Amino acid sequence: MGNKNKTISFRVNEDAFEALRDIAEERDISLSAVFRDYVDTLVAHDGQVRAVPEAELQSETETGEVFPPRVEVPKSFVREHERLELEADHLREQLEEHKRYVNHLREQLDDGDEDVIQLEELDGERGDRSDRGERDEPSFRLG
Repeated sequence: MGNKNKTISFRVNEDAFEALRDIAEERDISLSAVFRDYVDTLVAHDGQVRAVPEAELQSETETGEVFPPRVEVPKSFVREHERLELEADHLREQLEEHKRYVNHLREQLDDGDEDVIQLEELDGERGDRSDRGERDEPSFRLG
């Protein structure tokens, strides 16, 4: 259930393959590292990624288009998000404290087995005394 690597397989035409190999050689990394970087970027930006040559990237910034697209978020949203993160952290801490307390109580319960007196044992002791002629204590009935 941990972080296992998975294999992705797909086909590209020969020209694209050569271009990708050139990119890998230029960056002095393996071809599979190029794909891993691309996939990591794709996941980090929720699929809002496209491969663009650097020359086109510079021309896009001149025309005013920015990639990846950016959205302005109101400060109130950011503050609410931060507040919720702090509250979640606080709740996690409380949960951990509660778990520690429950474990402490369980340990006390496990350690306290000697303090438990079984009613059957008391009945057996009472019967032993009457056999020896000792005076019985008054009996009580719960009801």
